[in-house]
Amino acid sequence: MVKDLVSRNRSYRRFYEDVAITKETLLELIELARLSSSAANKQPLKYFVSVGEKNDAIFDSLGWAGHLADWHGPEKGERPAGYIVVLLDRNISAGADIDAGIACQSILLGAVEKGLGGCMFGNVSRAKLKDELDLPTNLDILLVVALGKPKEAIVITPLGESGDTKYWRDENNVHYVPKRSLDEIHCIL
Repeated sequence: MVKDLVSRNRSYRRFYEDVAITKETLLELIELARLSSSAANKQPLKYFVSVGEKNDAIFDSLGWAGHLADWHGPEKGERPAGYIVVLLDRNISAGADIDAGIACQSILLGAVEKGLGGCMFGNVSRAKLKDELDLPTNLDILLVVALGKPKEAIVITPLGESGDTKYWRDENNVHYVPKRSLDEIHCIL
């Protein structure tokens, strides 16, 4: 069951934008992050959610797909219906990189369980977005999670002999993600 959730939790970048996500759904996903592990149990993460009013500003601050150089993100109608901006409260801790990854994985697994999908973004114009969201000085943007009803097929494929891990899309816009084999990542000492 967990393996199924993890396998279906891909980095979706195209969505049915007209399928709304409620603020309550985003709060349920944040609840999963709140319950997740936190280094030294400091719990320094805060969350900004958007289901419409700030979506365009958040969308414009994201770098959408590093390996798809000719693609600048989803067209109108295929954009995320909601976002969760993951923030570090520096009044609580100077850093939270591990916490942010754990929290985002919990959010995304919860989204998959609800029939949604998402993409975690580290490529964010942070200063621009912080200004757009009018965040206090003690809050730093760590990551952004884009969420919606997925509108694309993603296929996990074995890593080729070249060892190239870059994802790609075929002529039908099917998104392929090469993964190393279990034998390759399992270290026998």
